[in-house]
Amino acid sequence: MKNLFFSVLCTSLLISATQANTISESQRIYIKKYEKQKTIPKPEEMLINTEKEPDICCGFTSLFNGKDLTGWTVRGGRHTFEVMDGAIKGTCVKGSPSTYLCTDKSDFKDFIFTCEMKWLVDGNSGVMLRAIAVPGGKQGFENVKGPQAEMEGFKPVSGAHRGWSGGIYGQGYGGWEYPLWLDAHAEARKQLKKDDWNRLTVKAEGDTIKTWINGVPAAHWKTTDYLEGFFGLQVHAGHQGTILWRNLKVKEL
Repeated sequence: MKNLFFSVLCTSLLISATQANTISESQRIYIKKYEKQKTIPKPEEMLINTEKEPDICCGFTSLFNGKDLTGWTVRGGRHTFEVMDGAIKGTCVKGSPSTYLCTDKSDFKDFIFTCEMKWLVDGNSGVMLRAIAVPGGKQGFENVKGPQAEMEGFKPVSGAHRGWSGGIYGQGYGGWEYPLWLDAHAEARKQLKKDDWNRLTVKAEGDTIKTWINGVPAAHWKTTDYLEGFFGLQVHAGHQGTILWRNLKVKEL
């Protein structure tokens, strides 16, 4: 009887894991759109983040003084960044490449990072992690490269709300590394709140990066390519987008 119980339990766990790594029906419209990207993962090989969001109350260093942009540098384009009411405000400038407000400190390795974001005008955004800047970007600007925790706003993609905020995008080098398109990501896809603040939390340790959106687990991705670099706040190229960031802080591990 005991052996039968464990056999049934193992079978149940295997079925649950298989279902978790199935692309959701609502997400299948994106398969063809991204299947040619060299970085797109096979669903059955994607790791699932089941870890509770790290404690973000103690031992952190603020990355933003709430008054000016000391410690930060704009890279990659002409979108503007300024301080408004104790938050960083990024605004899209039509015709500019994607632009990043980057920390001057560029040797972040293992860390827990958290911030809050809010959209005044909808537009694609994200936070670069362990990023680097190299020559050869658009319009003569630097090319900011590295993993990005996607924060894509609310605009429909291919006619639907995709819900991939908290996924990992390979900015400047390939495309999606960790799309939130599995059944296991259903809760994460629903977390972004319009007209309100949204908390992004990232834990990077060695070759592993995990993300949470408003406390809900999102990505679990491994890499050996980007292990050290800076943080960057993205305003994506396009026609519009005004994004606020506040409570930016990091705990180095």
